[in-house]
Amino acid sequence: MIVVFGSLNMDLIVAVPALPRAGQTVLAPTYRTAAGGKGANQAVAAARAGAQVRMAGRIGRDAYGDALLECLAADGVDATAVKECDQPTGLALIAVDGAGENQIVVASGANLAAGAAQVPDAWLGPETILVLQLEVPYAENWDLARRARRAGARVVLNAAPAGPVPIDVFDVLIVNQIEAIQVARHAGLDDRRAPAAARSLSHMSGKTVVVTIGAKGAIACAPDGSWSIGVLPITPVDTTGAGDAFVGAFAAALDAGGDLGSALRRGSVAGGLACLTPGAQPSLPTAAAIAARLGELPAACRRRR
Repeated sequence: MIVVFGSLNMDLIVAVPALPRAGQTVLAPTYRTAAGGKGANQAVAAARAGAQVRMAGRIGRDAYGDALLECLAADGVDATAVKECDQPTGLALIAVDGAGENQIVVASGANLAAGAAQVPDAWLGPETILVLQLEVPYAENWDLARRARRAGARVVLNAAPAGPVPIDVFDVLIVNQIEAIQVARHAGLDDRRAPAAARSLSHMSGKTVVVTIGAKGAIACAPDGSWSIGVLPITPVDTTGAGDAFVGAFAAALDAGGDLGSALRRGSVAGGLACLTPGAQPSLPTAAAIAARLGELPAACRRRR
């Protein structure tokens, strides 16, 4: 079983000819809304990838919050631990250019009221994978992660947006290239490149560190060796949600008993497929879609240290 503690946002998405520079106004003909938030995205991604998923977080007493609950229910996510509060539901403002690159600003709102106590002890045990991100209060994440690990659960932490990460709170750390360097810097490491940062973080923590590298795939550094995985040959439409698709499918693969290599492969396929549809949650692929394209991506291979 997968338990996700994290953010829920409504995304406001605008397609623009080019991402705005500082001080620049860019006009677009319209916008659309879609369910989002890294926590909710990863919960839905894991559920669509075949896992049983429960989620805890906060929403406001507003129409956006109601819509987000409906989206979780539609994908079979148990949202009984998603609670209302007096703050408005989180909102993400997303601009997407013609090449599928994006620029995102998040107004946290109710996510700042999310608390570790919302996750009952009964949800945490050796059969549980706890998935965390950094769009809710750090202290609540670390409290829940330590409680989960004491109960025998595994913790997959997606340190996004990047911030300081205690090395005792995760079993698997997933970051992109920029986040890898930032997390390493917060840990007192001076690595200037993502692969070196991943190796240093893995050595320091004794845990697995996965770095996603966009169109180049991903690498993983673990105590017993390093791995790399490529990507599907696709032309991206919108990269929003690709990282969340990777995390959710990766966690679902581990939950199903897969090893690190198979989790990397399924995560990479899911991340690639998510780039083919605009929006975050609307783009997250199903288990059948992942399985249908899995043969197009060679298995993860060992890297030289």
